Amino acid sequence: MSTISVGQAVVLGAVEGVTEFLPVSSTGHLKITEGLMGIPVDADAVVGFSAVIQVGAIAAVFVYFFKDIVRIVSAWGRGLVDREERHHHDYKFAWWVIFATIPIVAVGLAAKPLIEGPLASLWVVAASLIVGSGVMWAADQMGRHKRGEDDTTFKDAMLVGSSQILALLFPGFSRSGATMSTALILDLDRVAATRLSFFLGIPALTGAGLYELKDALGAGVGVAPLAVGTVVSFVVAYASIAWLLKFVAKHSFNAFVIYRIVVGVLLLGLLGAGVLN
Repeated sequence: MSTISVGQAVVLGAVEGVTEFLPVSSTGHLKITEGLMGIPVDADAVVGFSAVIQVGAIAAVFVYFFKDIVRIVSAWGRGLVDREERHHHDYKFAWWVIFATIPIVAVGLAAKPLIEGPLASLWVVAASLIVGSGVMWAADQMGRHKRGEDDTTFKDAMLVGSSQILALLFPGFSRSGATMSTALILDLDRVAATRLSFFLGIPALTGAGLYELKDALGAGVGVAPLAVGTVVSFVVAYASIAWLLKFVAKHSFNAFVIYRIVVGVLLLGLLGAGVLN
């Protein structure tokens, strides 16, 4: 018997797809949803399932940004064999994404017992949602929004990539929220910050999903729920990406800040009342 049913996989896939790239914490929303459905949030199979269905969401990034990814990877490939091509921004950017992924990989492997144990608590999720809201609001106010995507540097990529560690250690903080906030503090405009967050998420989320696949299957999650959750996540995430890029072009992040605070406070109330544990 699978730890997670196909019906539950559909719901969790939809939640993952909607929230993965919005700065509201997909991990936090998944844990809240799992708790409401009576699924043990810190079980190995459940943690693995959550990581695997992220692959569906990241596949949506591959499809949505296919032309950009082909351009960047092609420039990287040309630069490996042609020194003249190494001056191209896309060649440099490809290396920056690779280097910026190293910190989260190192911390993820070193802190895996904590991440899948004590830090998986819904209390941590609630606190991280609220604290992360303050960080996001401050970043949006502090940032001068004067730099575009072509203005990004190695320093930007490393700082933004390293900020993903916050979401790894504190589920509820939000990977997207952490990366976008850091990019805004570095004076990138909202669209550039959002796109950088997407690109930096590709290796981190893909690697996490593939790494957890074996553990998820071995811990009791059936192939059918994993497949269904991943497909649903892909479809919903694609629509979410398209909407987010249009939204940030004309709006601040205040709506997300308010939403996160409301969810965090409600979650604290549910935990305090014993509805969730």
